[in-house]
Amino acid sequence: MIEDDDFLNDEKYVLAENYAVNIMALVRFLREERKEWTISDQICRSSTSIGANIAESKFAESTSDFIHKLAISLKETNETLFWLRILYRTGYLNQMWFESLYSEGKHILRMLSRIIISLKKGKD
Repeated sequence: MIEDDDFLNDEKYVLAENYAVNIMALVRFLREERKEWTISDQICRSSTSIGANIAESKFAESTSDFIHKLAISLKETNETLFWLRILYRTGYLNQMWFESLYSEGKHILRMLSRIIISLKKGKD
């Protein structure tokens, strides 16, 4: 679906990769400073899965498969936002860091939603 030369310039991939890197900084903080392992493991898995599924979509076998991979990324983004809310509400995450990461995740969520809706309309 995506040309090799364009892959790293693909907005959804770049945003997802940057988001995973930012969440990994949070995970490192949670583990080293807050000694929190359970939720940090969950948020690490969900946030890195966003970009991994976008990367998989590069080799989708069909438009339906492409949509499916992006839908998984959408679900993983929503899960990441859930874990951010829990970390914030339990005091593991300060407001500034929460708002920054939450906003970044919501941007990815909206972008993926628009792409999926557009592709589904084109399939009908």
